[in-house]
Parts: sequence; structure tokens; C-alpha cells
Amino acid sequence: MKHVKLWMLAAILTCGLVLTSCSKDDEPMVSPTDEVEAQLQQMTLREKVGQLFFVRLESLDPSIEWTTYDDLASLKILEVTENMKSVNKNYPVGGIILYAWNIDDEAQLARIIPQVRALNGHPLLCIDEEGGRVARIANNPNFNVKKYESMASIGATGDPKNAYECGNTIGTYLKRYDFDIDFAPVADVNTNPENVVIGPRAFSDDPAVAAPMVTNYLQGLKDAGITGCIKHFPGHGDTKADTHYGYASTQKTWEEMLSCEMVTFKAGIQWGCQLVMTAHIGAPKVTGSDVPATMSPLILQDKLRGELGYQNIIITDGMEMGAITQQYTSAEAAVGSIKAGVDIVLGPRYFTEAFDAVIAAVNNGTLSEERINQSVRRILKLRLGMNR
Repeated sequence: MKHVKLWMLAAILTCGLVLTSCSKDDEPMVSPTDEVEAQLQQMTLREKVGQLFFVRLESLDPSIEWTTYDDLASLKILEVTENMKSVNKNYPVGGIILYAWNIDDEAQLARIIPQVRALNGHPLLCIDEEGGRVARIANNPNFNVKKYESMASIGATGDPKNAYECGNTIGTYLKRYDFDIDFAPVADVNTNPENVVIGPRAFSDDPAVAAPMVTNYLQGLKDAGITGCIKHFPGHGDTKADTHYGYASTQKTWEEMLSCEMVTFKAGIQWGCQLVMTAHIGAPKVTGSDVPATMSPLILQDKLRGELGYQNIIITDGMEMGAITQQYTSAEAAVGSIKAGVDIVLGPRYFTEAFDAVIAAVNNGTLSEERINQSVRRILKLRLGMNR
């Protein structure tokens, strides 16, 4: 209990008062918005900024050095260390994402999740468990869960019920292991046969086939108690390069995207998805520049929020990916993406540097505290919906 911040305690007390007042006929119900505002008012700036960061475990220990993903895998971090707890005291986090190298077996997973839950910021537990090639648990031989060949194979059946079954099966075991968010499904339309990063992770090269698969998968997760996330906006399916390692772009115009990529994203938004993940791809025929979508206010605010009407959380793809780190420092990327319209910065290369930069940006007026509040409100609303 000592690790739970005062604002969370205040929130609990607030909820208790709400329940008490609701039992009286002459007093109105308190809306979720009022609960969000009550929590927000109890939070310090550092607590607010912490909610905007979802990080990998290794990011909580700046002494850990790594260059490649193989380096992270070889570290095999399987617990929250004392160094991580020490850093976390001053750097709260809104979420922790576990990777394959953080998961050994069921017994170890059962030990580490309570350790993560106890961290400052009351982090949500996240994972990439799409099914197929990207499945941190299903591809671990120590877990006896159902495995799927690929989302393309599900799309090829033409029956959205199979996507629901997949999402629900994955969601059921994620819920059993006590996760909150699955960064799935992939909503990209795999239209480029030379694509090296999406491929069979997508349901189809036909948006009319992919769209109902995406929404049924989301519903399957939801019915299991897991929040899904559609990715990678505005669409990584028509690219050749891999943003994990460097720059990638789509040469489509917005009009071309509307008839392809946006069909699936619109379907997910209309269904009510809570999170949309950005792609680090350039879209020069949309933005007029090579700026990654993650850093583009035109893509995120004008198109996603304005034209498509999306009002929930925008989360970046991993900010340690080469498409970002080869162009920006962790500080520049964090501040720039939030300015562009992002709510959650996922996996910054250097977490404490990124965190400090956002605090400094608020203090010097580059970002307003109200801009931070906008994102925190969305995150608190999601938390309330999860009853956490």
C-alpha cells in the first residue's frame, strides 16, 4: 500500500463519497466526468506526466545499457529490481509493457505482475499479443494456450466470427494472467507484397474483409475483459521498410487512404475502440513532409481527431524504434509527439530524459498544463472503465 500515490487514495475516497451520496434520493448521481475531474485535481504535475508514459521494465533503470533488441532479450529482466523501484519513486508511470524476454513461465509471471502493480503511478499492464508471429505468451513453450498461425489465415476464412474467437481466446488468457491492455489487433491493410513488417499480421489486403475482422477481434477482447488497440495509424500496410530500424513511408494520398486504410480504422473507431496506436511512417503526400505520423499534428489532430472524429486515447508505437531515434532525441520525441496530439508515449529510448523534458516543457510554456490534463482525462476515463 505504501507504493500507492496519494492521488489514487484520494480517488478511492472520492468514489466512496460518490457511492454514499447516490443512495440518497434527493442527491444527483455523480457522472464519470466528475470522478475524472476529482482525481485530476488531486494529482501533481509529475503524477500527471507519469500517466503519459507507458514504458518497458528496463526503462526504469537508466544504468541498463542496450543497443539492439537482442541485447534486451539477453538481459532477461524477469522482476522489478530495487534500482527500478528507486527510480520509479520520482518517475511514476502510467503503464508497463512486458515483452517476451520479461516472461518465463506462469509462476514467474504471477510473481512479476504484483510487483508491477505496486509501482508508483499504478501502472496498467500491457502486452503485444496479436496471435501469430507477434505473441509474447503463445509463442513461449512454457505456456499452454491456443496458438494461431496468423491473422491473414483468419482473414482468409472470410468469417468474422473466427476473428472474434481469436480475440476472445487471447483476451481470456490475458485476463487470467491479469493484463489490462492488448496492443492488438493490427488494423493495417497489407497491400504491399514487399512489406517486411506487417505482412500476415494483417487480416487481409482487402479493407472490406479486414474491417469486420478488426471489430470482431476487438469485441472478443472486450468480452473477455481486455482493452484492445488498433494499429498502426494511418496504416503501415503499404510500406516497404521496417520502422523498427529506420525511416519508412507511404506514398499514398489521403484520398487513396480513405478508400483503403481508413476503412478499417473508421470501423474500429465507430465500434468504440479505446486506443489507436500511431505508425512512425512518413506520409509525404498527406503532410507535405517526411515527418513521422507520430509527430504530425495534421495526421493526428486534423485527420484522426478532426475528420474521423476519434476522441479516445492516441498512443505512439514504441519510441525506441529506429524511425524515431535516428531523427529525434528522447526529449524531442516525447515533447514533439505530445504537441502533435499524442496522449501516451510508449517506450521512449531514455525514459527519465523524456519525462524531464515534458516537465520542463510545461514549466517553460512549450506545453501547457491544460494540454497535459486533456490527455490525463482520457487515461483516467479508461481506468475508470476498467474499474482499476
